[in-house]
Amino acid sequence: MKTQQGTERINEEGEAETRVETVDHRTSAGQGEPTDEKVGVVHLKRNTRDSGSGGGILSSAAAAVTNTFKSAKDAIMGGRGKDNTTK
Repeated sequence: MKTQQGTERINEEGEAETRVETVDHRTSAGQGEPTDEKVGVVHLKRNTRDSGSGGGILSSAAAAVTNTFKSAKDAIMGGRGKDNTTK
């Protein structure tokens, strides 16, 4: 495997971008020979916590699913689940 050296720059939002030139090897279904295409890959390093790590849409969705399961369990158990001390 060939390792490429990337070029790093700061974009308009003040975040670090690393651009790497590489080759995409593709083989279409039913075709024998792969095709090679030069492509550029950009890796973006964000500085702010709320821009993709540690929260956001997926963690909110996971919390909503957890709450839905807990509500369903409470409805089925009549509020007598092991986490609920009410008898």
